[in-house]
Amino acid sequence: METNRVTTLLERFNDTIDQWIKAVDDYTLDMLHRQPQPGSWSLGQVYTHIIDDSNWYVEQMKAALATDADSEKEMDDRAKYMIKHNGFPDMLIEGPSTNKPIAQPQSKEALVQSLQTIKDEVNRLDLSHAVGKTPHPGFLYLNALEWLQMMEMHMRHHFRQKNRIDSALNN
Repeated sequence: METNRVTTLLERFNDTIDQWIKAVDDYTLDMLHRQPQPGSWSLGQVYTHIIDDSNWYVEQMKAALATDADSEKEMDDRAKYMIKHNGFPDMLIEGPSTNKPIAQPQSKEALVQSLQTIKDEVNRLDLSHAVGKTPHPGFLYLNALEWLQMMEMHMRHHFRQKNRIDSALNN
């Protein structure tokens, strides 16, 4: 596996997750729980969603690293496009995780601890042999590096939502 790609993806991931960790300090727990409008997510729910999805991504990374299975299988064209352009489309995305109830965080400390645990876990993985792949429900097959890139892109995608919530809360 190309060392430069591993290093670049880890640096991007660490930078993005550090931004989410640092941003927790900008809010009170009440602010994190406040929904900008009825039926929309609070920033705390966005954090919970990122943590839940990231934990799942990490599990997929570990599963892909534990095997060489499905290495010949490919991701679908949408995933290829996003990986190539290193980002999710600039649009609101609805899917299974956006349609289920998302819990409010219990504390700011729990958010920081959960994000730090994810960061530590990812940085302990040996990504030099990312050959095996696991299925994504919408994008077909990804290897551990592709899962890492998708996780970072997902976190970055939610910065847009964070900005919209910040704007609504500051009015």
